[in-house]
Amino acid sequence: MHPASQLNKAFENRIRLGIMSLLMVNDWVDFVTFKETFDLTDGNLASHLIALEKLEYIQIRKSFVGKKPNTSYAATKLGEKAFKDHLDNLEKLLKMQ
Repeated sequence: MHPASQLNKAFENRIRLGIMSLLMVNDWVDFVTFKETFDLTDGNLASHLIALEKLEYIQIRKSFVGKKPNTSYAATKLGEKAFKDHLDNLEKLLKMQ
């Protein structure tokens, strides 16, 4: 099967690709960090996080820092595998050129 046909559509968007990239190298990343890193509005970022959550690629942890709510995200095992498979297929595609 051609590597291009094996690319994961969930990661075609640069924001979702970036979210997963950050989660692969950090145990947990909070909403504000994502928002500042990608320079997004709350609603835009939330839509990408919801899309990844629906696929069960990320998990959410809600807590309080002092009296302030804090929402953090981590990659699930399924999300890690899907992302690694996506990167492997990208690498195969690049080697074909």
